[in-house]
Amino acid sequence: MRQISAAGINLFQLIYILIRDYSQKSGLPPLNLSLGNPDGVPPQAILNLQARFVQNPAYPYHTYAEDNNIHRFTQGMVSLHGHIRFEEYDHLKAVPIPGIKGATTLLPLACGLRLSSANQPGRFRVVSNMPAYDVFGVWSQYLGIERIVWPLASHDNMRLNFNFLKDALKKAPVDRPNLIHVIRPGNPAAVGATALEWRMLIEFCLERGIRLVNDAAYAGLAGDKHTPLALIAKDYPELEWLEMYSVSKSFSDPGARLGAIVGSKDFVEDYVLVKGNTDSGPVPSIMAAYGEFFEDQPDAARRCLDDLTRLYVKRLQYIVPSLKNAGLQEACATEAGFFTLWKAPKQVFGIDLSEYSRTRNLSPSEGFNRLVISETGIAGVHFEGPIIDGQSDSLIRYAVCADVLDKKFQERFQEGLQRLRPQY
Repeated sequence: MRQISAAGINLFQLIYILIRDYSQKSGLPPLNLSLGNPDGVPPQAILNLQARFVQNPAYPYHTYAEDNNIHRFTQGMVSLHGHIRFEEYDHLKAVPIPGIKGATTLLPLACGLRLSSANQPGRFRVVSNMPAYDVFGVWSQYLGIERIVWPLASHDNMRLNFNFLKDALKKAPVDRPNLIHVIRPGNPAAVGATALEWRMLIEFCLERGIRLVNDAAYAGLAGDKHTPLALIAKDYPELEWLEMYSVSKSFSDPGARLGAIVGSKDFVEDYVLVKGNTDSGPVPSIMAAYGEFFEDQPDAARRCLDDLTRLYVKRLQYIVPSLKNAGLQEACATEAGFFTLWKAPKQVFGIDLSEYSRTRNLSPSEGFNRLVISETGIAGVHFEGPIIDGQSDSLIRYAVCADVLDKKFQERFQEGLQRLRPQY
């Protein structure tokens, strides 16, 4: 007998099914704007180093890495993404991690979830944003945690609105959650954070004794449109915080399963304690390659981020105007990486989405996505925002992790857009 409801199917597994059905029906490949991971590979300089270290018979490159900082990998990773030299601060610490998703699942445990009693449900509480690529929210369900939603809204450009946070805590009612988890720059809302936003959130967390975590997977592709949490949080020795980075998006290397966590020493050491009973660290030869690259070629590492950012900007400069010209309305600006976010219309192809979705027990955003994939092959990822003042956003995310500048792609894409006729 199943112990986990099939209704919990991963959203992206559903998209794969819809794409497969379209291809079987049409005989054509999808116009896949749902893919949220890079379509490229790491730069040749990094590949050369990886090949060199994997062939090196030295024992440290082939045993468990644990939290060992091979070739000063964490110094280079944090400097590049967080814009700080954490080793210069006695109250900070950083360790390598085998990817952000796995690290995210351990955060509640590192914040003392094990101390919660089964006889006191609701004692452990976390705050996180929606809409989101909601790994943290799903694991909150798995772990039986009370999760409080901090809403993001299209009318506010999906920014961190502190009135929404305070309202959510008041409604809970919760004065002091154990952890606030955010994703900046966001997914699906590719919006960064400002220094002022971080300071407001930091002071809020300090006042109430709340731990703070930022998933910064896209920080390397944000340029000057985002301020890292680390750059601001380093000046608050009493704050308990973490920020997580990854080579997956920054260097088109998701297969490396490699990243870093930086933050306040006690929080990092709590995390390391749980991590030590969960995984044995990243692949050491891959960490060594990146560590040497960062240390020997820091300017080249920065150029890699800049080059990849420019590639996504070129693609966005085609996709965003095309979707606007087709009549879709943006839900927020794209400030980092490769995601664009749009409001789902009330009507498409002349079909009333409210009625279509209601009769099929779908959300309006899923109804829109299913119709558009089925009719045109243009595949996105649908999200429903939380309810704010009695209303919620129905959203569709289109990414540019495909060669949208290819002429054959553009011909089919433009033909499909002309058929949409969205109405709001």
